[in-house]
Amino acid sequence: MGKVRHFAVGCSLLLSAQMSFADVIETQVLVGFGEAKYASDFTHFDYVNPDAPKYGSVTFGQVGTYDSFNRFGSRGVSAAGIGEIYDTLMFSPSDEIDAYYPLIAERVRYSDDYQWIEIDINPKAKFHDGKPITAHDVAFTFDKFVKEGVPQYKVYYQDIKSVTAKNDRTVRVDMVKPNREKMFRFAQNTQVLPKHYWQDKNLAEPLSTPPVGSAAYKVVDYKSGQSVTYQLVDDYWAKDLPVNVGRDNFKTITYDYYRDETVMLEAFKAGEFDFRIENVAKFWANSYTGVNFDKGFIVKEEIAHERPANAQAFVFNTQQAIFKDPKVRQALNYAMDFEWMNNNLFYNQYTRTRSYFQNTEYEAKGTPQGDELALLTKYKDQLPPRLFTEEFQPPVTDGSGRIRSQMRSAFKLLKEAGWELKDKVMTNTATGEPFSFELLIYSPTTERIAIPVQKNLKRMGIEMKIRTVDTTQYIKRLRDRDFDMVSSSYGANPYPGPNLLIVWNSNYIDSTYNTAGVMDPIVDELTEQIAKSQQNPDKLLTLGKALDRVLQWNYYVIPQWHLSKYRVAMWDKFERPAIMPKYDLGQDTWWVSKEKAQKLPEKRQ
Repeated sequence: MGKVRHFAVGCSLLLSAQMSFADVIETQVLVGFGEAKYASDFTHFDYVNPDAPKYGSVTFGQVGTYDSFNRFGSRGVSAAGIGEIYDTLMFSPSDEIDAYYPLIAERVRYSDDYQWIEIDINPKAKFHDGKPITAHDVAFTFDKFVKEGVPQYKVYYQDIKSVTAKNDRTVRVDMVKPNREKMFRFAQNTQVLPKHYWQDKNLAEPLSTPPVGSAAYKVVDYKSGQSVTYQLVDDYWAKDLPVNVGRDNFKTITYDYYRDETVMLEAFKAGEFDFRIENVAKFWANSYTGVNFDKGFIVKEEIAHERPANAQAFVFNTQQAIFKDPKVRQALNYAMDFEWMNNNLFYNQYTRTRSYFQNTEYEAKGTPQGDELALLTKYKDQLPPRLFTEEFQPPVTDGSGRIRSQMRSAFKLLKEAGWELKDKVMTNTATGEPFSFELLIYSPTTERIAIPVQKNLKRMGIEMKIRTVDTTQYIKRLRDRDFDMVSSSYGANPYPGPNLLIVWNSNYIDSTYNTAGVMDPIVDELTEQIAKSQQNPDKLLTLGKALDRVLQWNYYVIPQWHLSKYRVAMWDKFERPAIMPKYDLGQDTWWVSKEKAQKLPEKRQ
């Protein structure tokens, strides 16, 4: 673990003649959960090859287009990879949960009552234009995000009173009230913007040209909306820091854009780009064939992993009147026949997702017991009775495609919610309006998985229109909450972290991260307790299961499926370390083998 030093500091109290003393902790490592894996004198992460060569060019495919180089803007669609041109104050490895090591920050000091933190900047840190990264840039970054950034930033960091530069190398963060989690998050995650570049620009607006960055790669070429190329910075100031040794091994990285997944796959097979993670079971089963596979130029591989699964789902916008009633949302869950879809569309490759903590110990299984039962009993009158007596499971069918029993269950729920079937149309008994809504998508592959649900809903007298738009319009409508339903996913949660506030808490309803538009006092209280209990693993286990259970039984989504392996296809020029990080594919540790590349067609060398 990183070396920690303690000092005693006297603090005068305005309304008392007494003196109180707070320990000052000085460290190189910040840990939000558990203990740090690496000692303060570590030389590199376990999952890298410290001797990996810096060589070769790699091209990736992207669906859609882009019109901005501002990753943080409230308008526009940003170019792939552009958010990575700024280093963070500290860096989190892919084999740990919530542990951060020095990058721009060299050391930190904080009071053990969590009233303040001071961050020392590495004197070698500099932006791509050669100007030093200073404490003034850090303070400017905070103020810029508060004034012009996305709304959730200001709300999330409302407990920070000020961020000020004590001098060029030390920035101080003072809290309105003690908050360890917010204080640590700022020190860990802040991407530092160059004040000299951004001071006369609006952070909310798109950028038509690449900004000045600070990380391992910078933009060297682009065709607006079509491609963008990054080059490894030869004199990158942090390349020899322990957090970077063995990482960032490609000399250039290019992202080429395609109009849809099918076109992009054919381009990959023809040799237009190098690497692809396949998310479509049909493609993986049938489409990875051809002359370049026969010659051994392209290889496909299934790489098992232990990472928690994303909660992929059809997400209801519960702010829409039609989806406010949980019984309606539950009823629509009966329209997805996963067993039939897995057999007929997915080649039985998937497992049904049932939890927001899938593949972790925080997944709510069985019925609530012990501390979790005691916690949930406080809300008993506000929760479905079945939450206490049954384990949540999505509806299960026999896979035949006939869902009459499921439809009967759905009709019963819909009737209780004020809907009934009239002339084969599900109709609101109060208004006479038919049950009709729109699924907003941007990819034809999503349409393929939505059509079976659409057909089953039609059998129930419900119209689900499928509206396909381009990525720019999709993102705008998502931001404006101008949708009924989307096919989306909630990021995998290895443990209940403070990020759950942004995803589920009603204080973040203006944020697109709260996709379902949840405004529930129980969810609010549980997520707030989670944020306050990061140093109490036993309490987090109870809170995590309780939150998962409450979310499950509120039917905010129609859960889809997950896969516990990466489906990877690549032109055969890559090497990778013997150890794969637990929580990631670790592609930032791969490298191009010159010997293997020379055996490929010239375009892909």
